[in-house]
Amino acid sequence: MTERLKGLYVTFEKDIREDDAEYISNAIRMIKGVTSVNGIIVNAEDEMNRERIRLEFKRRMYEALEQL
Repeated sequence: MTERLKGLYVTFEKDIREDDAEYISNAIRMIKGVTSVNGIIVNAEDEMNRERIRLEFKRRMYEALEQL
């Protein structure tokens, strides 16, 4: 039996301005069955998480290069 979905998350490859995202939001609203589209505001926690990921990636890359 196929599972049913109640929604989908859409993630942008980079943060975009709210007014620029309005065009995308309007396009998604036009899809049959879509009842709402809400934006998620970037906050300080997002920036901290990105920096931690960036540093972890660099650390792992240096470790991999040292093994060569």
